[in-house]
Amino acid sequence: MSPTTRSGLARAVPTVLLLAVTACTDETTPYPSSPFASTSQRTPTATAPAEPSDDKGTTMNIRLTVDGHRVDATLNDSATARDFAALLPLTLNLSDFHETEKIADLPRRLSTSAAPDAAEARSGDLAYYAPWGNFALFYRGSGSSDAGLIILGRVNDDTELLATATEVTIEAAS
Repeated sequence: MSPTTRSGLARAVPTVLLLAVTACTDETTPYPSSPFASTSQRTPTATAPAEPSDDKGTTMNIRLTVDGHRVDATLNDSATARDFAALLPLTLNLSDFHETEKIADLPRRLSTSAAPDAAEARSGDLAYYAPWGNFALFYRGSGSSDAGLIILGRVNDDTELLATATEVTIEAAS
């Protein structure tokens, strides 16, 4: 091989490699969103004009009948909350746990797909405790994050009657 051909080949190889690497990437596909990734690490994508936001489709209105008293509540749009909604209507006998929440066993375990690592419950929260597979109605805040506690939704009304509840019927609101 002549010296001219060899030097031309030496210049062409890096160019070919660079083209091969860039051809394998897709600039229109964003990097997975991560709370730890800075915006400079994400590839910008074109977005449609913003439409007015409404919560339809992201939450589900439910009704609790707590010892004969109706209480409105809302389930969030998590996979676990949707799995819980599939069990409705449901009547549960409640027992007190640590003077903070009323708990009951569910007929089966719920999906915990894509559930957060830990949550801190507040008064009025509806939750699922995955390690035990039970439902919880919080009438006081838990005061700390608890691994395995998945918030399903929230009671919209006064939560005082939850402290003395012994039975709850949960159904989809019409």
